[in-house]
Amino acid sequence: METQHPLHQEEYRRLRETFEEIDQQRAGIGPVYRGQDFTEQLLEEKREEKRQRLELLAKEPYFGRLDFREEGKAEPLPMYIGKRGMDRGETDEPYVIDWRAPVASLFYSFTGGDAPVNYEAPDGIIHGDIHRKRNLSIRDRKLGRIVDSYERGGDNIGLNDEFLLYKLGDKKDNRLRDIVSTIQAEQDQIIRAPRYKALIIQGAAGSGKTTVALHRLAFLLYQYQQQIRAERMIIFAPNTMFLDYISGVLPELGVGHVKQTTFVEWALERLNANVRLSKDSSEGNIWFSLDGVRPRIDDETPGRFKGSLAFKKMLDDKLQRLEEHFIQAQPFEAWEGRVLSAEMIREWFEVEYRHYPLAPRLDRLNARINRWLEMQLNTIGDPKIRKEKTKTGKQRLRAYSNKLPKADALTFYQDVFASGTSDEIPKKVLEGTRSYLKKGFVQPEDLTALAWIHYVLNGAEKLVFDHVVVDEAQDVSPFQIALLNTFMNEPSFTILGDLAQGIHAYRGVQRWEEISAVFAEEYPSYHVLKQSYRSTLEIIEFANRILPHTDTGLPPAVPVFRSGDPVDVVRLNAAGDKIPFIDTFIRDNRDRGMQTIAIIGRTDEECSSLHEAMTKAGIEANLISEGQTQYRGGVTIVPVYLAKGLEFDAVLIANANDSQYALTPQDAKLLYVGCTRALHRLTLIFNGEATPLLA
Repeated sequence: METQHPLHQEEYRRLRETFEEIDQQRAGIGPVYRGQDFTEQLLEEKREEKRQRLELLAKEPYFGRLDFREEGKAEPLPMYIGKRGMDRGETDEPYVIDWRAPVASLFYSFTGGDAPVNYEAPDGIIHGDIHRKRNLSIRDRKLGRIVDSYERGGDNIGLNDEFLLYKLGDKKDNRLRDIVSTIQAEQDQIIRAPRYKALIIQGAAGSGKTTVALHRLAFLLYQYQQQIRAERMIIFAPNTMFLDYISGVLPELGVGHVKQTTFVEWALERLNANVRLSKDSSEGNIWFSLDGVRPRIDDETPGRFKGSLAFKKMLDDKLQRLEEHFIQAQPFEAWEGRVLSAEMIREWFEVEYRHYPLAPRLDRLNARINRWLEMQLNTIGDPKIRKEKTKTGKQRLRAYSNKLPKADALTFYQDVFASGTSDEIPKKVLEGTRSYLKKGFVQPEDLTALAWIHYVLNGAEKLVFDHVVVDEAQDVSPFQIALLNTFMNEPSFTILGDLAQGIHAYRGVQRWEEISAVFAEEYPSYHVLKQSYRSTLEIIEFANRILPHTDTGLPPAVPVFRSGDPVDVVRLNAAGDKIPFIDTFIRDNRDRGMQTIAIIGRTDEECSSLHEAMTKAGIEANLISEGQTQYRGGVTIVPVYLAKGLEFDAVLIANANDSQYALTPQDAKLLYVGCTRALHRLTLIFNGEATPLLA
């Protein structure tokens, strides 16, 4: 172990004892049981859970120390806080305290001062005072940095941010990391919020929204472990590549089995993939034209209209009318003289099966008529006649069933637009949707309505969520949230996003009130995260210049005081200068230790051209395109609409001119997204005239 600082010998000794305790407990678990004894199999599940917990502890047993003196006690008790808890030996004495435990909340909520503090324990409110708050960095079983962010009686000037800045200075790899050692007070408040809430979080770029949501999942599983299960939690992310990017956080926190998906994948699963999804256009290019004229986005834009609660209400009204007039029962004549009356058929469908959704009711009706037919056939004694009547009866039953209406989501949806009027549906939505529905296709914007109709017609299929996380929620619709809420007994949501990054405004929300309107008044809880931890002071201040052009009315992001290089805005003399400039940019940043470097283009086509030119010049880079499932790190070429949610050590905006980024709110949001991907270095290049968004 490295040379010990005399003031911290206690910490070196404690760490050595901790690893001895972990190693001793791991050795005491015993080998894996592979037999068939049921009792031993149950015990083995417990042992395996302990193995995994100790495995995590062996990597980093703890990250913080809090000396807390409980009211009525003479001396403060040092408490070590880690990602997972551990008792000492076979006793109940806590040796490492889980960060989610009630007392650990003091580590995050305490920001200094000598005033008394308290936390809510299962037995009531515990009062006391803090004597020391210490951050510790442990890597490869060695104690690295030690920072006392508070010491009772000390001057404590400027200590609070020292460990945070140390952690923020780390270089990025190709995965999002947990922030459990540096959770800030305003983030902790969100993480520990009550279960039955619809938390709506407006967070500035780099405020840790996604990471906070993932930590909240881990907290809820700890706090309500007898009431909720990881298998009934679900995370909705904007694309599969982003899911890959965040995939390491929950396992690091000891959480597994949480479903992570996109809304499109989930909706298609609900519909049993019984629809053909159109792939006519790439989302990244829908709202782009070289002349700088962008289509107008309003409530009659197809995605906005189909994602509205008004559209849901229209569908609900039509579904109700469908149910009321679903079946015009006709008598069923199995063979001449053997008739099942229309009155009996209506009785079965409208009275006996009225509590079932339409599709199961129809299935039960068909089964009931079939049973009636079997009973009639059983009254025939002559086998030859019974065989003849069986053939006739079965044929007539198939014909009768085929004439019954179909309780099918796509069929109903097609009928809505086939019979719809411009009084109900905006004309451009009506005509455009009719066109592709006739060809047998649907667009992603139709999936919410189709999944809702399928639910109404078929029921919930025993799918119930304990908690739902919706990331990049500025790009989802109120209808989507309402649909997901249907699969819960009570709302339990973490809905997070940034209106300034609403680059899919043609299908997303423009105000968070559109989302809160889904819920009863007592459920929504709105939170704002202004502090940005991702980028340097210079990058955040530069991005804040773009923010007013987004027309969101949002306040500027507040940077952590982590200074770096100035942002470079470079005019190139000729188009041929671009590739040599990019090559120099990559080499320079690699020399500075930057591990992840992004070249961000405006569209898929621009990025493909860049990749081709760079490859010819011998510059290696990974091209990210729509539908890609992995982010590999290193040097990346990515269209700006797919960069959202990712972070890079260094970013180059490849063409920040006035045609690529015009003076419109939509282009301002795209440029804001691109600039706020950078942690340490940001450069913008252009030919011709610079984007007016920087003026």
